[in-house]
Amino acid sequence: MLVSRRRFEELVADALDVIPEHLAMEMDNVAVVVEDRPTSEQLEGHSGTLLGLFEGVSLAHRSPLTTSLPDRITIFRVPICSLSRDEEDLAAQVRVTVLHEVGHYFGMSEVDLEELGWA
Repeated sequence: MLVSRRRFEELVADALDVIPEHLAMEMDNVAVVVEDRPTSEQLEGHSGTLLGLFEGVSLAHRSPLTTSLPDRITIFRVPICSLSRDEEDLAAQVRVTVLHEVGHYFGMSEVDLEELGWA
């Protein structure tokens, strides 16, 4: 179910809106972007289909004295669209992917993400 980049970005924005308020208020110095596909560098060390990627230092590992470039969450449009049957399925997959990568930003493990339904 391939949708336009604009529509996909709307779905990502909708997914960001469902982040619990207490977490959303803590999100700082992080950019959320949409790319069509991961680069070869982003694919390094990952097996399977890469739907999203957090790049940076999670809040759990950050020092108050650390200054860094903005962290980055990238959501990959083409792989997510290719796994989706219809727009409802696409919206659900985007939501889970966005929440999953936001979870990594906060330092959550895969187990934590599974328990929250964000994996």
